Amino acid sequence: MAAGDLAGSFQEEVTCSVCLEYFTDPVSIECGHNFCRACISQCWGESEPNFSCPQCRETAQQRHLRSNRQLGNLVELVKRLRLQAVAEPEGQRVCERHQEALKLFCEEDQTPICVVCDRSRAHRAHTVVPIEEAAQEYRFLAEQERLLLARLGELDEEIGRRRAENATRLCKEISQLSTRITELEGKCQQPVLELLQGVRSTMS
Repeated sequence: MAAGDLAGSFQEEVTCSVCLEYFTDPVSIECGHNFCRACISQCWGESEPNFSCPQCRETAQQRHLRSNRQLGNLVELVKRLRLQAVAEPEGQRVCERHQEALKLFCEEDQTPICVVCDRSRAHRAHTVVPIEEAAQEYRFLAEQERLLLARLGELDEEIGRRRAENATRLCKEISQLSTRITELEGKCQQPVLELLQGVRSTMS
């Protein structure tokens, strides 16, 4: 059996049914079920008269937690096997916490997550999609950005061209006005009779 398949078959056995994470300091209770020590302590609280199993609901008369070192060792073994399995595909990134392949994408947190993260409290209510689907959406956004940048470049060029055309036209008009002003100044220096004789043509 491949390392990935072997680790996958142990996945349920090394996952706490309360926090849905790998067991941390696993303990067994009277009915035989296992939990993280912190998880079962939190479920039972401090003043509960009867202690029921969160998994099978069997009631125990006393709080008795037995450390399960063998299960703790199994958790570490599965973690190593999962790390080995997901490390086989070249360039495959893994979750630092669970050593699982990052195959999902949490849209709320905008981050890749693994299947164990998806089942945890942190992401249970979040929108999660396959990472390839998210990548396709972001590639579409990148294409949109490229098109918009290209259009922006075209508009910038058009503005530059129109600015040059307007500058040329304005320079021509300024030159014509300057010539006209010079002509009018010359007319003003003429004697009164000559000025009045040509006043109609000057005004036009």
